[in-house]
Amino acid sequence: MPEMTRLVLASGSEARRSLLQAAGLAFEVIPAEIDEVAIRTAILEQTEGAEGSDVASVLAAEKARVVSVQHPDALVIGADQVLLLGGKIFSKPESIAEAREHLVMMRGRTHDLISAVALARNGNVHWQTTATAGMSVRDFSEEFLAAYLERMGDRVLGSVGCYEFEGSGVQLFERIEGDYFTILGIPLLPLLERLRDEEMITA
Repeated sequence: MPEMTRLVLASGSEARRSLLQAAGLAFEVIPAEIDEVAIRTAILEQTEGAEGSDVASVLAAEKARVVSVQHPDALVIGADQVLLLGGKIFSKPESIAEAREHLVMMRGRTHDLISAVALARNGNVHWQTTATAGMSVRDFSEEFLAAYLERMGDRVLGSVGCYEFEGSGVQLFERIEGDYFTILGIPLLPLLERLRDEEMITA
């Protein structure tokens, strides 16, 4: 295998960047420019029985592939996350009002957060995996919801679940099943294992 001198994260997510930095990785951030809505819609319309993991996997792979075409000398990490509740796949809210609607729908129910990660080199995706976390939202009050949305402001639009789990968003939950890294948007342990296999980090 040719020596790889660059590792690139094809995501603008602050949470993912922070996780990789905390793990000691040296990398660049080059967010992928893809039409996520169009890709998600195409998957759901054209693939019979498509699941949330399919959507997350395809989007993560496409982000990695696109950036790896632009930077063929790099190993590119693509990642994506979808929220599944009652058989419906949720996207990031586009307004505070929509975020409020999503949170009301999640209140007192359990949803799945599905995180996917992929690696690509020179336009070829050669590895990917997914992980799921079950998120049980407590039956919070209207007063809490109003205060939470005011405190979060536009930051609530940056997460598919309308929460920063690493911050005050943790107050939304009564129970979780899954690991912290999956909740924040990347299956980190499998990724690190693969990067060791790729000799990008010390084994």
